[in-house]
Amino acid sequence: MNLHCANRILDLTAAQVMGVLNTTPDSFSDGGRYLGVAKAVKQADHMLKDGAAIIDVGGESTRPGAAPVGLQQELDRVIPVIEKISANLDVCISVDTSSPEVMRAARQAGAHMLNDVRALGREGAMKAAAATGLPVCLMHMQGEPSTMQENPLYSQVVNDVYGFLEGRIIACEAAGIEKNRILIDPGFGFGKSLAHNYQILNELAYFKGLGVPVLAGLSRKTMIGGALSDGCGNPREVNGRLQGSVAGALIAVMNGAKIVRVHDVRETSDALRIFKATQQNGLVA
Repeated sequence: MNLHCANRILDLTAAQVMGVLNTTPDSFSDGGRYLGVAKAVKQADHMLKDGAAIIDVGGESTRPGAAPVGLQQELDRVIPVIEKISANLDVCISVDTSSPEVMRAARQAGAHMLNDVRALGREGAMKAAAATGLPVCLMHMQGEPSTMQENPLYSQVVNDVYGFLEGRIIACEAAGIEKNRILIDPGFGFGKSLAHNYQILNELAYFKGLGVPVLAGLSRKTMIGGALSDGCGNPREVNGRLQGSVAGALIAVMNGAKIVRVHDVRETSDALRIFKATQQNGLVA
């Protein structure tokens, strides 16, 4: 399975690692660490050397409770970084945005993929994504980042998320975005309880029925911290979620994910290399 990303081809016969590059001051895990072009590009280079096939550049935090940022601020944060990475590193670049203006500008700056937590739901986003000719990842989110974790409810979470994503794929095809340019993300942590998240992870293979590659992003999220709580209801702090995040990524791949979006690239890449070696020796179906 190959994904055509502008002038690049991403081989998805084996799972690939997408490295998270937040150019924001308020992201939940690494906010402020990579502000400025020089720091961001240096981190991108580290992730590339550690095994990332994709660098996902984002200029707006979508953590629970996050406030939206202005368009110009988002452009100022991501476009110079994309331009610099494109000019200096041999890697596929994704832009994490819901804004049609950012999508267009990122394409001109050298981006190869669009990653939208709002599944092209903003006005003009569908048209902009179609015009870029780039592949796009459609994510499920219940509500908006500022309110999404306020008592999320579903009739049946896996079926509800599947149905939403199926509808967005149909809408994309109607807008001229071919199915071979579409990926889906069930949206771990985006309007879902701890139980919702782990039910989706356990049944992730079901989403292969949509006929497009599945992207999974669990890295350092509350679902990891919650499962590793201290027994008194206190979740594990963000910096203590490495092993849980790697385990989650590996489970996602075993259940069919073709891309895992992570902060800890080297550790995740190592785990996937062991999984691949096991598959090649016929020990894993």
